[in-house]
Amino acid sequence: MSLSSNKRLSILPGETGRFAGILSGVILLLAVLPILTMIVMSFSGASNLDFPPSSYSLQWYRAAWHTFVSPDASDVLSLGKAMTTSLLVACLTMVLATLVAVPAAYALVRCEFRGKALALQLMSLPLVFPMVVLGLALLLVFDSLPLQMSFSRLVIAHVILALPFVVKNCTAAMLSIGSEVEEAAQMLGASPQRAILDVVVPLMKSGILAGMLLAFIVSFNEFTVTYFLYTIDVMTVPIWMYSRTVSSLDPTVFSFAVLIVLIDFVLIWALEKLVGEGGVSF
Repeated sequence: MSLSSNKRLSILPGETGRFAGILSGVILLLAVLPILTMIVMSFSGASNLDFPPSSYSLQWYRAAWHTFVSPDASDVLSLGKAMTTSLLVACLTMVLATLVAVPAAYALVRCEFRGKALALQLMSLPLVFPMVVLGLALLLVFDSLPLQMSFSRLVIAHVILALPFVVKNCTAAMLSIGSEVEEAAQMLGASPQRAILDVVVPLMKSGILAGMLLAFIVSFNEFTVTYFLYTIDVMTVPIWMYSRTVSSLDPTVFSFAVLIVLIDFVLIWALEKLVGEGGVSF
């Protein structure tokens, strides 16, 4: 067969043409370009923020480390306290969302009840609801309560945002588990509750862990809703970083942002490994 005939052959399934490959590369480049720009700027050796930098150094990383270990007296809240708040809120969000999502996923898959379709739609509502409107609505609700809530309202808001991700993953894991496994466990003497805890939940492990990681990532990086609910004493890392850019852009923010990207990268890598080993994604 001649070379010209080979060129006329159609592309086989699973193969991509040159145009598709170039288009995919351009889209990928546009997606990562802001992150690459931020990383390059974090190594700038200049005192201004010109791009590309005229020189490179680690001065902003040294300044960021100094800010972390010896915060300025003018800072209302240190980065260490903000990081502690972010980690606590993310961990509590992860645990609480999972405790709600596992029984919810079981009920949505195994049970038939009136309003099931509506429940599924409402569960996904935070994914499409405007974050600004949601943050304002939650602020009005919490301010109308007689209780003084600062830390807890951040946790509640983040659970609302993360719950759809955990429910979707747990539901997908439940769909792959046939009801015969529970019936077999009950025939062997297990109660319905023990069959769920000892058989169903372990089989949902990959979906549960994937949902937990997504809940942590969503909570740790959440800014819009948190902006309406934070207080001067309870502030997450994204809010703290934003506060460093209000009056003038602090170049150390780029160094802190690289740290956040590294944390997210590790979590996403762990999530991808989990998905590759039989987990589910959303």
